[in-house]
Order: sequence, then C-alpha cells, then structure tokens
Amino acid sequence: MDQPFSTHAQTLRTYYADLHIHIGRTNRGEAVKISGSRNLTFLNIAKEAANRKGIELIGIVDAHAPVVQRDIREALDSGEMREIPGGGIAYRDTVILLGTELEVREPGLKEFHFLAFFRSLSDIESFTSWISPYMKNVNLSSQRIYVPVRQLQNEIVRRGGLFIPAHVFTPHKGIYGSSVHRMEEILDVSSVAAIELGLSADSEMAGYISELDPIPFLTNSDAHSLSKIGREYNSLRLLEPSFDEFSYALQNKDGRRIEANYGLNPRLGKYHRTYCASCNSILDEDQVTGERCSYCGSTKLVHGVLDRILTIADRDRSYIPPERPDYKYQVPLEFIPGLGKVKLRLLLEAFGSEMAILHRTEEAALSNVVGEELARYIVLARSGELRLSSGGGGTYGKVSKTQKQGS
Repeated sequence: MDQPFSTHAQTLRTYYADLHIHIGRTNRGEAVKISGSRNLTFLNIAKEAANRKGIELIGIVDAHAPVVQRDIREALDSGEMREIPGGGIAYRDTVILLGTELEVREPGLKEFHFLAFFRSLSDIESFTSWISPYMKNVNLSSQRIYVPVRQLQNEIVRRGGLFIPAHVFTPHKGIYGSSVHRMEEILDVSSVAAIELGLSADSEMAGYISELDPIPFLTNSDAHSLSKIGREYNSLRLLEPSFDEFSYALQNKDGRRIEANYGLNPRLGKYHRTYCASCNSILDEDQVTGERCSYCGSTKLVHGVLDRILTIADRDRSYIPPERPDYKYQVPLEFIPGLGKVKLRLLLEAFGSEMAILHRTEEAALSNVVGEELARYIVLARSGELRLSSGGGGTYGKVSKTQKQGS
C-alpha cells in the first residue's frame, strides 16, 4: 500500500500545482470527458502527478460526477488515498482538490466555462445534489447547467467553494473570449477567487483589462490526457498542499501566495491568433484589418485571443500590478524537438520527475544523460528562448531548434 500523506510541514515552501485536469473514464470504463483519454482515471491521474510529473497539488474538475465520486470513495475505502484535515484527497505526497468545470449561459449571450473547487468530498457531493436537476447528464464533463450564474456563484460560495472562470480569453467558451467585455456585467466579481488565463494568454495580455488588477491569475493544463498534465502550472508558497492553503495563497494570507505562473508562450497556444476557417490561414497582427480574411476574403474568422483582448481593452497599454507574480514562459518537455519517449524516460530515471528536470537539474547533469544538444534545448525551454511559430484556429504553435534572435 502507498505511504500516507506526510505530516504538516512547519515552514512555508514551494509546491507545484496544476488545477485543471479532466477525467476521461471511470475505473469501470464509463465515459466522463468524451474527448479525454481512456486511461485518464482518478487513480491514474494521482499516480502520474505524484510519480512522473512531481506536481504536489492537482485539481480534478470532473469530481462533481457521481460515477467519479464512486471511484473516489473506493480509493478512500481501500486506504490507497485519504482525506486530509486541510481539505483534499492525499495520494502519497500529492493532494487532489475536488472540483468541477461547468458551462453556463446568460440570456442573449454566448456560453462560458467556469471551475469550482470544494474542500471535501461531502461538500462536492452536496453541490452535485443541488445541480443535478438543472443538468441533462450530471455524469459528463463540462455540461451546461440551466441556472443564472450569480445563483451558481452563491451556491458555490455558500458551500465554502472557490469560483474561478476558466480559460477566460479563448474564443471557445471563455467569458471574455466569447461572452462579455467585462465580468462585472454578469458576475459578482467580489466572489471570483481567481481566473484561469488559458493556453493562449499571459499576464501581460490580461493587463489590458483593468477589472482584473485585484484578481489572482492561474495557469493550468486543461489536460485531456496523462501526458498533458503539467503543460501549464503554478508554483505556490504554502505550509502544505491542501484546499485551505490554496485558498490562503489566493488571498495572499500570512505569507501564502502564488509565486509564479508557468505557461506556454501564448504564441504556442492554439487560439492565439485569428484564423480563417475557409483557407486555413493564421493571420498575424498586421493582417487582421477587419472582418474578412486578408488572403481569401472569407468572413469565417475565428478571432484569436490577442486580437480579442485588444478589441475589448480599456487601456492603451498593459499594466501589471507590482504584487502580480511573474509569468514565466516555459516549453513543456514534450514540445522540445528531438526529445522522444526513450530519452525522456532516461531523464526521468535519472532525476525523478518532470518538475525536477525543469527546475532543479543543472545543464551539465542533463547533458550527461541526453547529450549536449538536448540539454541545451531544455535549458532554453525553461527561459522561453526557443523560436516559436504562432498557433491559431485550434492548432498549436510550433517550437523550432533555433534560438530567438538576441538570445
């Protein structure tokens, strides 16, 4: 049997957190996230985070589903996992926060997604009982709930939960990207615990919107497969990984805080630039001159995150508050040219986890395992110094083997 979660740490230290991971299937093979991998089960996620990724705090956003709650109960009953006093489910030294991703639509507006996290299994089970009559299938991921969003916020906060709009700038169901110009139009902004930037945005881009100044930013993977866990993540200063400590970090309480957001350079995001669905072209800034494609004249444009932000901005230039944590561009290991499964396995055998490879291993040590060239690419990936091509229209950008100019 796996060792139980360690006792409370006595001092603050850094923990890594990815707080948007989906369940693909249950232990019995029932589909939860239709587009998710079949092996993306509750237990497999915990094992991947603890054993391979080195991520100590993870958020599973399909824990509202009764079939997932059954898997959680079985893991608790077997002793393989346990609930901890600070809130969350512990597997070894990794803690799982129980959350949900749901879709809501206000009258006359397009739909958007939000996340909510709860302190305990009983809390999210209570929330499931409340939402079930307002949904068509409570066992599926990211489903529409037919209640006003402020009522939803009240129900989440009343249960001690955290309300977090998801991938807020993406054209595919982000609150800014597809629904409104300002959250205050439809939300109680005072009850927004944080926002999730999404894969195609960063802190500088979000700095064009003033209502976000007091709100914490999170960067998460939105993982639909085990390999994508940790594609984006956060470093948090906590006493221990738990729901309570995470909540304190969002409030900057007693030294707890978000230390940094680690994310893809927005150019790698698959919705960064405006895309023409007719001729499959990605349009750069100087090519987006109106509502028609500059190549073929079509009006079938999927507006990119950057273009949308500049359209709804209430500032002429970005402003980042002094207390805002650094946004650190980092290319995930799987994006690095030439780093295949065999060499990644060698790195993991040598250094233990992806977080150790990305944060704690010197270039010389990496070179001893995979050679000088790959070691150099990993170091460049840490600092965002690899050359990138823009993504758009649902296609990720690409990493090349050359450095950016001036690097």
